[in-house]
Amino acid sequence: MSGASPSPSPAPRADTPAPPASTYGDEGGVDAYVSRETPSREEDDPPLAMEAMRAVQILNPSGEVTMPRPARPRIMCVANQKGGVGKTTTTVNLAVALALHGNRVLVVDLDPQGNASTGLNVPHHAGIPDVYDCLIDNVPLADVAQAVEGIPNLWCVPATIDLAGAEIELVSVVARESRLARAIAAHPETFDYVFIDCPPSLGLLTVNALVAAQEVLIPIQCEYYALEGLNQLINNINLVKQHLNPTLDVSTILLTMYDRRTRLADAVEQDVRNHFGDKVLQAVIPRNVRVSEAPSYGQSVMTYDPGSRGATSYFEAAQEIAERGVKLGGAA
Repeated sequence: MSGASPSPSPAPRADTPAPPASTYGDEGGVDAYVSRETPSREEDDPPLAMEAMRAVQILNPSGEVTMPRPARPRIMCVANQKGGVGKTTTTVNLAVALALHGNRVLVVDLDPQGNASTGLNVPHHAGIPDVYDCLIDNVPLADVAQAVEGIPNLWCVPATIDLAGAEIELVSVVARESRLARAIAAHPETFDYVFIDCPPSLGLLTVNALVAAQEVLIPIQCEYYALEGLNQLINNINLVKQHLNPTLDVSTILLTMYDRRTRLADAVEQDVRNHFGDKVLQAVIPRNVRVSEAPSYGQSVMTYDPGSRGATSYFEAAQEIAERGVKLGGAA
């Protein structure tokens, strides 16, 4: 009937989620609310709007958002003699995150595999001046460092395959343990952060990194095997501290490759936090395919997929490291 009033719409059930106040693409009066119970890409990807917001925060295109700069340069050695725990990935992504937010950062690739150089898209084929020349031939670090394309305030000292022979050649060199420390100290420019990416061993290259650094950052994979070699690493760090570098300190522990679906990851996290206390960052790096894909494009995950969980986690870790630096020695 024309005069009849429209029947009232049924009340929504108590357990039915209400659509958001503002919807995307609301055309012709059609409700554009779409359920996100079924993930569109990865199970751990955030909703599109949140992802875009995080991407802008991480890429910081305006340059207005800055992380606090330390009052003095922080030289951090990223070390763990176990391979595959995320040393290079951690070095590259923390360096990019800090550089994108106003810090001057130098990455020293001390691994003969040259993966950090690959991740930053820095040429490191045979014949390129590299960290080997600094260690063996006393070439100034400034002559070897390359600016990283697309990332302001970030430089990288590459590693070529020549570095594989440095372990043997350093044996007969005078003051062999402090060659890298002297090269960094002689650099004419001042950096806020120097990250040294170590090889997965406890040889002379790693010792050089430990002598050059003030702090040690240890990435720990959330699996049992990663804990087995930790005591040996701590013992070696203590030996270097006693005999070669009294100021060295294990300042930061970062949990990587965390798989929230397993009880093992949670158990490893609790063990590490109980043992190392406040040294363990609150930020934890999850297993994320974007983190693994990024190096194949010569990028960090921060620029490859800035909205991903991997990028967000490394951004949070970098922020935490920067804030800890202010507490240690004030801001610049």
